[in-house]
Amino acid sequence: MRHDPRTRDYVARRTLEGLKTKDIFRCLKDFVPREVYRHLISASSTEPSASTAT
Repeated sequence: MRHDPRTRDYVARRTLEGLKTKDIFRCLKDFVPREVYRHLISASSTEPSASTAT
């Protein structure tokens, strides 16, 4: 919440909507696994699989 510009913008927007820091943090914790999963899927689709490397 301190370093990433996207997160700071999100926190500012949600604060203006009336959410408390605790609620914003809960929303961010829901978002992080989805973001990580998306990166893992895209990384695995760009790497060759073990069966095609032989």
